[in-house]
Amino acid sequence: MNKLITKLGLTSLALLPSLAMAAAPAVADKADNAFMMICTALVLFMSIPGIALFYGGLIRGKNVLSMLTQVAVTFSLVCVLWVIYGYSLAFSEGNSFFGSFQWAMLKNIELKAVMGSFYQYIHVAFQASFACITVGLIVGALAERIRFSAVLIFVVVWLTLAYLPIAHMVWAGGLLAQDGALDFAGGTVVHINAAVAGLVGAYLVGKRAGFGKEAFKPHNLPMVFLGTAILYVGWFGFNAGSASSANEIAALAFLNTVVATAGAVLSWVFGEWAVRGKPSLLGACSGFIAGLVAITPACGYVGVGGALIIGLAGGLAGLWGVTTLKKWLRVDDPCDVFGVHGVCGILGCILTGVFASSSLGGVGYAEGVTMGHQVWIQLFSVGVTIVWTAVVAFIGFKLADMIVGLRVPEDQEREGLDVNSHGENAYNQ
Repeated sequence: MNKLITKLGLTSLALLPSLAMAAAPAVADKADNAFMMICTALVLFMSIPGIALFYGGLIRGKNVLSMLTQVAVTFSLVCVLWVIYGYSLAFSEGNSFFGSFQWAMLKNIELKAVMGSFYQYIHVAFQASFACITVGLIVGALAERIRFSAVLIFVVVWLTLAYLPIAHMVWAGGLLAQDGALDFAGGTVVHINAAVAGLVGAYLVGKRAGFGKEAFKPHNLPMVFLGTAILYVGWFGFNAGSASSANEIAALAFLNTVVATAGAVLSWVFGEWAVRGKPSLLGACSGFIAGLVAITPACGYVGVGGALIIGLAGGLAGLWGVTTLKKWLRVDDPCDVFGVHGVCGILGCILTGVFASSSLGGVGYAEGVTMGHQVWIQLFSVGVTIVWTAVVAFIGFKLADMIVGLRVPEDQEREGLDVNSHGENAYNQ
């Protein structure tokens, strides 16, 4: 009996360290915390100035300031809404579609609260940067004719009823996460979500005055190139940061982003060269974006060979999207939001289900999941995102139209939004 008691006592003592560790509060890893702060700053850099300069260069000079203003102000609006209720509804515990108001105004988040291996405040900022750039992507489809006030009304509705629930469904244990959807850094949440909303808006706001009769060319290709370069650098925060740690998956996502993007630039440029007879800087810039979009949902799941194939396919798909598909849709999408972000986002999400297979160099599927089943899950997640955001976008734009009207008068549109909506000129006349 004494031996048994002694043995039990020693066993209890052996358990004490593990019990103490279980009871100890989580502590942030300084390296991971610093890594996530840098990644967050990079994603913020993508919005301002990245997306602003990229879109600003693509449109006509009389409207460039309106685009920069829309990106800057919607960015700020989303940041404020994110703190008030956005983060809570997206990432707190809730049902299959929404979180709760547990963290509204960031209440109940302590200063030293940890999310994974870094402080939760950094998670708030990191995810805010994703929401900001997603909204920023949409305005490119509405450029040169939409009222500034209508943009702001739409953003409030769409962020609340489209972005937040889809982010919750995919990244916070909601409907699509429960089904096993793979979206490492935002193929559904960011790119398809924004692209479909932009497409709906482009149809509802109508074509620009003179569309199809006048030449609408990018007014500043060096500005487009600068915006592209900023987006490319910032995208590493977007993709590698989605690993939530400075680990081997972040390294994989980083390398895959380099390789896929390079492949997409080459496939777009050589495809354009074959079809149009000349390779263009605009084509190369578009190839960069196409590759970045296509690899986004896959970057932490696929091997490097799979990333290269996704990038090559993304470049050709994006080229098809901005030429053939755009004509089929008969839509005026000045910055080709749907042609690039929609088409390449859909392609990337589907191919994630293929190349995540360990037999093809990926990290593998969940236990018991086959390639066919995973591809079906990917298709389902794409379908849910398209339908959900299309319905909400329609409601958001219609509400804005009822309250202030979607479109500026034609005389103001022809003179330019810079002077009429904002009282400024980008260039000396």
